[in-house]
This record gives sequence, C-alpha cells and structure tokens, in this order.
Amino acid sequence: MPLTRRLMMGGLALGAFAPGLAAAAPFPVPEVPLLEREDYGEARRRFRTHLLRKGPAPENSPPLGTPAGAKRVLYPGGEPEGSIPLVAWLSDDQPSAKPKPAVLFLHGGNATGDGHWELMKPYVEAGYVVMLPSFRGENGQQGAFSGFYDETSDALAAARYLENLPGVDRDRLFLAGHSNGGTLALLSSMTRKFRAAVPISAGVNSWRFFNRYLEDIRFDVTDPREFVMRSSICFGPSLKCPTLLLRGTEERPFDHDHHLLMERARAAGASIEARTLPGTHNGVVPGAVHESIRFFNQIAA
Repeated sequence: MPLTRRLMMGGLALGAFAPGLAAAAPFPVPEVPLLEREDYGEARRRFRTHLLRKGPAPENSPPLGTPAGAKRVLYPGGEPEGSIPLVAWLSDDQPSAKPKPAVLFLHGGNATGDGHWELMKPYVEAGYVVMLPSFRGENGQQGAFSGFYDETSDALAAARYLENLPGVDRDRLFLAGHSNGGTLALLSSMTRKFRAAVPISAGVNSWRFFNRYLEDIRFDVTDPREFVMRSSICFGPSLKCPTLLLRGTEERPFDHDHHLLMERARAAGASIEARTLPGTHNGVVPGAVHESIRFFNQIAA
C-alpha cells in the first residue's frame, strides 16, 4: 500500500513541539496535562463526545477488499454497542484443540489498506490468531470520524469479537497498534484489561496531536474535557496491563510526554517500559512487530 501523506508525516505529528508552536494553536495547549484520578473506563461511561462536524475519516481510501492470507469479517462496532457493522481482517486459522493466543492490531493512519495486513504475517507465523479491524468512517464505511474517541469504542468492540471466537484463549488476548493505532491501543488498555499491550509510535497528548492536524478536529475545542478524554497522559493510573512503548530512533522525540505517562502509571503500580528500535516512523513497524512478539511471549510464559 503506498504511503499516504498522513502516514509519512506521522512522526512529526506525534513529535515534541517548540514552545512557539503551542501559541499558534486555536485552543489552549497545557504545558503539563492534568492528572485524572478517575479510572478512564469509568470516565468513558459518563462522557459523550460532542461532534460539531460529522463525516468520514480525513483520508481518501478505496472500499476494503480481502488481502491474501486473511478472511473478511464484520464486527459490531459503534456506540451504542453494535450499531455499526465494520470490516475487519482475520487470520485464516482453523480452530485447534488447544486455544491459541490472539493479537488485536490497530493500524496507523485513518484508512485501512492491504499493506497493513502484510505486516501481520509474523504474528501468524508465531502461532497467534490475528485481527486487524477498520474503524468508523474509513474506506467508505458507516459512522462519523471522531478523532480517537469513538474509534476507541470500535477497538474495544473488536476485542470482544476476537476473544469470543472459537479457538481463542481469552486469557492471552494481546493488543498492539501503530501511530494512530498506538494511541487507540493505549486508550483501550486503560478501559479494559488485555494480557499485555505494545503501542508503537503512539501519541499520548491529544493537544499536541490536534495542534498539528487541525483537519482531524471534529469536536468542540472549547471543551477541555474533549482533549482530556483523548489523552492517555492524563490517565496513567488507569493502565490495566503490562505495556511496552516502542518508537523508531529516527522519529522526532516525544520523550517528555511518554516519561510523564510512565511516571504516572508506575506511581499507581502499573508495569510500563519504553524502548527505541532502529527506524523511521513507518520503517520501525516490522521490527516493532517482532519485538512485540518477544514481549508477548515473555509475558505469557
């Protein structure tokens, strides 16, 4: 799949920002995002995002086919639960007598393509059942793009679908994601428990992200809560599983936000670590997939 502008710029979107850039934002950008004491899952039950503009995801993309080695399924995404049928790709495994571990992988960018599925082969070869979901408003599908919030609901719905498949070991349900998918992986793993999570090149601070990608804003920027609920940095104590943050050595550094997230999570007793691997924002993904397999195997041992 050709790289889109959004994927090529992803490293910049998630990078550290010079102080002067923050002043140019059409909304206040806090120097230190506040720490929420409420559990993120509980906060999600009480919050509804207010979209001022409803429409598809901001990335032109063709309808989804079925790449080689995958089977196409529909999972019930959306809020309220199950209101939107969404396409996902699932590894074409036959259920075995012994349940298998499973990986839910959340793709980068705002569209799904065959190239994303190509990256899943190492998981299949390592014996994992793999599911790669698409999200609302992508590739001509139903639903309104919200910028991380309602898409988290879709990711959680995909997790429920995957863990209930025949032959899947519910106690070994793992989560990974790249770029925008890494952001969703963190928010999802603060909502419910997975066995472990590996967010790759993940954004943790939505003020910084939307300061770069103004065209992705569909919500009311005058409500600070909209940013809080899209920022895992505010909910470090809510992390519910062992987590490994990965990024490429050639990406713009965003260490300050990651370090603050880790500090807050560890203060609450969560297991979280970070590691860099050789590569750019997109080039790091193959190595990160292999590193996630190593991490998952270690956790499951």
